[in-house]
Amino acid sequence: MRLLLDTHALIWYVDQDHLLSTSAHAAITDPANDLLLSAGTIWEIGIKVGLSKLSLSMPYREWMNKAIADLGLTLLPISVEYADVQAGLPRHHGDPFDRLLAAQARVENIPLVSSDPIFDRYGLKRIWNAVP
Repeated sequence: MRLLLDTHALIWYVDQDHLLSTSAHAAITDPANDLLLSAGTIWEIGIKVGLSKLSLSMPYREWMNKAIADLGLTLLPISVEYADVQAGLPRHHGDPFDRLLAAQARVENIPLVSSDPIFDRYGLKRIWNAVP
């Protein structure tokens, strides 16, 4: 199954594994799943590290490259289609990075690994509490 990781799910898996739900951890570690990482997530983490709003267990670039390699993440670029869908989404969420993730999950018709219940309002399948 293809899965899109929310930013916090990636950070928690790499640096604070105990914060993940059992279902999220199982989905991320299942070798049958193809894990996708939004280019927006790469940018969001970089911005927050640069503003000192987020600390990682190692320098940003090293951390990101290791996370991508260790999890075998497939990068999902930002496209005009995703941006267009994002622009038309209801205003359930004001965070532009989360709105991009919602649009990407919707276009790709894939579940999102996230603890944030706001994504449910977009009609997305979210992996957190339920068994994937």
